[in-house]
Parts: sequence; C-alpha cells; structure tokens
Amino acid sequence: MEDEKEEKPVAFDIASLDTQVLLKLFIDILSVKAWQHMGLRVKPGTDKIEKDLGQAKLEIDCVNFLVDKLEPHVKEEEKKSLRSLLTDLQINFARLS
Repeated sequence: MEDEKEEKPVAFDIASLDTQVLLKLFIDILSVKAWQHMGLRVKPGTDKIEKDLGQAKLEIDCVNFLVDKLEPHVKEEEKKSLRSLLTDLQINFARLS
C-alpha cells in the first residue's frame, strides 16, 4: 500500500495577477452572484434559492462597469462574450423585476 500524502492547500497571491485577469475574475464572481440573487441558481452548498433583486441589481451594475473598463483591452471575440453575458443578466433581471 502506497503512503498517501495529504495535500496541503497552496497559498495563492491574488495580487500577483494581471489587472485584466482580475477584472475577468471579478466579472465571473459577480455574475454568478447575480444569477443566485435573481433566484435562477441555487446557492452553493445548499439547496436553497436566495432571491434578492436589490443585490442582483448592484452586481449587474458592477459587471456593466467592469465590462466597460475591460473592453478596450480584449479581443473582439471576448468583447462579444462579455457583452452577451451582460445582456443575459440584464434581460433576466428585467424579466424578474
């Protein structure tokens, strides 16, 4: 039987990431939270739906701001992807409001 070594979590310095990578990460996190707060995704680790349209609006507004700041620095294909994500969030929010 082989000795199984317990893997220790590796500390990661998020501040070492490039600004564009950070913006994409923040957009991803905020969009996931917006879907959750619109009640369209289950909160991780639970089977519960958390609907809070005020929080969803704040998250979508922040995604909009970050997409606007990131767009000049990414390729056309990525711009389309970011805009598509933002449009999906906005349409679903409007539908639920």
